[in-house]
Amino acid sequence: MGYSQFLNMVPEVTLVAILIIVFIADFISSRNNNRTWFNPLVCILMLIQVVATILSPDCGTAFGEMYVTTAAANVMKVILAAGTLIVLIQSRLWLNREDVRNREGEFYMLVLSTLLGMNVMMSSGHFLLFFLGLEMASVPMACMVAFDKYRRNSAEGAAKFILTATFSSGVMLYGISFIYGSTGTLYFADVAAALSSSENVAMNIMGLVFFFSGLGFKISLVPFHFWTADAYQGAPTSVTGYLSVISKGAAAFTLMVILVKAFAPMIVYWQYMLYIVIVLSITVANLFAIRQSELKRFMAFSSISQAGYIMLAVCGDNAMAMSSLMFYVLVYVVANMSVFTVIGVVEQKNGGTTEMSSYNGLYQTNPKLSFLMTLALFSLAGIPPFAGMFSKFFVFMAAAQSGTVWAYIVVFIALINTVISLYYYLLIVKAMYINKNDAPLPAFKSDCNTKLALALCTIGILVFGVFSFFYDWIAQTVG
Repeated sequence: MGYSQFLNMVPEVTLVAILIIVFIADFISSRNNNRTWFNPLVCILMLIQVVATILSPDCGTAFGEMYVTTAAANVMKVILAAGTLIVLIQSRLWLNREDVRNREGEFYMLVLSTLLGMNVMMSSGHFLLFFLGLEMASVPMACMVAFDKYRRNSAEGAAKFILTATFSSGVMLYGISFIYGSTGTLYFADVAAALSSSENVAMNIMGLVFFFSGLGFKISLVPFHFWTADAYQGAPTSVTGYLSVISKGAAAFTLMVILVKAFAPMIVYWQYMLYIVIVLSITVANLFAIRQSELKRFMAFSSISQAGYIMLAVCGDNAMAMSSLMFYVLVYVVANMSVFTVIGVVEQKNGGTTEMSSYNGLYQTNPKLSFLMTLALFSLAGIPPFAGMFSKFFVFMAAAQSGTVWAYIVVFIALINTVISLYYYLLIVKAMYINKNDAPLPAFKSDCNTKLALALCTIGILVFGVFSFFYDWIAQTVG
């Protein structure tokens, strides 16, 4: 085992190099000056990270096969790196705020550190490396939630995030200890082989349940979702967008990989567990979203519901399931980041409020922004011909291909819930186009970064739905 193994870790090595460059640039530059070059520098470096990930090898191992490079993991890393790039682009307006400007470098380093942990987590072939990657992602994320620490909601949201993250990590470690006690190994492939012949059924089930519960907190599936709304509301809007798409996508992909690789002999148990959690996540989140008047809390429950749809692909346990999950995350990234970009710019122009009532009559003064917001909401709701409809169709197909009666029932319940989700997404559209407002938000011009982020997201919403090339590329790469 030599230094050559790092050639199989191109995305991670590139991220470490970018982290060092950003740290040095932040250290040697004066924070008293207006560093207009800093955000473009980080965005260019992140673009290089996307290209390097695309060109990285599709197979290889490191650290005694604790780290495993696969084509599927690389595709997911490309999607999450591109999503992170959009987050960095749209965050410039917020980072130019007077009380945040002197911490711009810290924000970039926290985001990159979190992405590094997620990449390690997705390429893990061993429970120990998986846990290290998970904590590498979780600890900086807690700092990101508390970035506006002098605001009451931010401190409260960060406290709840840290407490639940700590508790979920403990529960997960407890489950992993059961698995190790039953199988005597922590390698995914060896665990699967040992479970197929293990007689400790009760211990294996307990290990599976505790492990799933711990990772369920990270994905914010019901009933492990109680931290989500407060953390999303308290965190800065750019951080909330990052939490809702990048973090959730990495955790969902990792859970699918571990269930399929390590817990394959226990598919009968975890499939039924997934059915219950998916139905609860989609239904409960949709019902709670209807009651929200604060937009970031509203999007928190929307993201819980979307997590249920993402996990619906896992039920398929087939080649289409992995492709459907990754395509759903890709579409979810562009649609959700478009919404959060609009929320962020309206928040900055409207005195920091994110109440839904502040969007009343927005179309009168800012028709273009309202139109782009509508496209993104329609995609999240799954209305054709936008990309969200196709992503939902593929996960429904993947789940239905399992051929069980319970899978059909879960897919049917999910279809019914799309009608509920359409209703509450239309509440925002109604506020912008129909609700009267004697003093709507004045007309304003968005900055270049906001325009670029919205353009990238809107192109994705339209193109991913019209052209099947992207899904075919994912399917062929994974297959």
